[in-house]
Amino acid sequence: MSDRPHLLLFNPDQYRGDVLGHVGNEGAVTPNMDESVRTDAVSFRNSFCQNTVCTPSRCSFMTGWYPHTAGHRTMYHMLRPHEPVLLKALKDSGYFVCWAGKNDLVPGQNGWSAFADVKARINPRKRDSHGDRSWRGDPEGDNYYSFYRGKLEKDDGEDVYLDGDWCHVLAAAEFIRNAPKDKPLCIYVPIGFPHPPYCVEEPYYSAIDRSKLPPRTPEPDWDKKPSLLRGIRDRQRMRGWTEDRWRELRATYYGMCARVDDQWRILLEALREAGIYDDTAAFFFADHGDFTGDYSLVEKTQNTFEDCLSRVPLIVKPPADAGARPGIRDAMVELIDMTATVMDFADIKPDWTHFGRSLRSVLAGDTDQHRDAVFCEGGRLHGETHCMELGSSSSEDPEGLYWPRVNLQRSEGPEHTKAAMCRTRDFKYVRRHYETDELYDLRDDPAELNNRIDEPALAETLARLKERMLTWYMETSDVVPHDTDLREFPRKFYDEQDQRDMNADGPEEAVRRT
Repeated sequence: MSDRPHLLLFNPDQYRGDVLGHVGNEGAVTPNMDESVRTDAVSFRNSFCQNTVCTPSRCSFMTGWYPHTAGHRTMYHMLRPHEPVLLKALKDSGYFVCWAGKNDLVPGQNGWSAFADVKARINPRKRDSHGDRSWRGDPEGDNYYSFYRGKLEKDDGEDVYLDGDWCHVLAAAEFIRNAPKDKPLCIYVPIGFPHPPYCVEEPYYSAIDRSKLPPRTPEPDWDKKPSLLRGIRDRQRMRGWTEDRWRELRATYYGMCARVDDQWRILLEALREAGIYDDTAAFFFADHGDFTGDYSLVEKTQNTFEDCLSRVPLIVKPPADAGARPGIRDAMVELIDMTATVMDFADIKPDWTHFGRSLRSVLAGDTDQHRDAVFCEGGRLHGETHCMELGSSSSEDPEGLYWPRVNLQRSEGPEHTKAAMCRTRDFKYVRRHYETDELYDLRDDPAELNNRIDEPALAETLARLKERMLTWYMETSDVVPHDTDLREFPRKFYDEQDQRDMNADGPEEAVRRT
């Protein structure tokens, strides 16, 4: 067996960074992740994604690039064959890679064989928790765009609501228990929960004590917020919801997170049963968060960076011999640091430039300093029609679940403006290309309700954050290939051309032209 550790990459979709019991959320039911952090894992309280929707975020953390580095800013621009992918680097270096879950990473037309040795099959008996849309009700009603479905009913004899997520998690656990151990393993499990619609089965639905849920973030001063948020708020039509209804929606989302926590337990138990738990580096991380009622919004946006969207969970259980000190870290980290840490554990020296930084020293407890700022970005320029995500069924059709957001992205107004966030521990600055910038003092306004971009008292802070953003852009604006090119054509190409001429024209004509 290789002395390199096995790897488990468990990647739920749209999991907020604050729905964890061990970070102080009394409403969260996450006993398994809490126990991991108590015994042998590290949880990063200030972990941030680099884009707040699925595909751009995944393209970022699988390459170590920011979305702007190679233009991965939409749901329909995935990693092309010439671009680096962490899974491929692992496979090429000798890891046996099992991919058990959704895609949202590489072009579907190209297949997955370059990135994984096996792709876990979905059980043909699986159910679709997102398929039934009868819960939406009247198209003119206030539930139609709420994404709220509620309790999922299991079939008689079912232990769980056997949807695609459960099929993938159970398939991954089975693979772990039975996989040959003569090569290091990488098990990549990207699942759909807790991505809405908000729905979950028992016992998770009733596991949440509604009275312990934290209060919703209220609506802000919309005149100083991005126009996309105002547009979505108006189109989702949920401003008349009572707090009881919001509480049920939020509790259902928390129940979805509780189910994901239980699936984390199942995967760790499979590692123990296979006798490789101590030899495995396990990572739990989400691609982005979810509004879940904050600001009276649901779902997410592509170009706003509120902490409920940009802050994500990142839990790392290193191999037993790594010398890590379990617990919670306050270090500012980015999802691209996960990629660098995986390659560090796997002893891979990447053949491409990336911007992640290994977390090994932070895991060991040697330091709680990692980055002075974190960054997130999204949106498009006017005229970038190919970035409007016109391929989405919600782009023109009001029946689409995502119509309130995706249809606005077609506008050449300011709604889909290109934007970038620079966040430090105390401040958040957002540069917007076509509308008002944002500046928040997170020390007294952690909910980002009061945009202070025009206040003279923060002028020095604003100048410092702008300078920091400019440095970030300069450092990460491109990547130069590690292999170099010849500046002259080698003789062999001339010889090949001469031979082609001889074949086409005959020797006498070729000599005459020479």
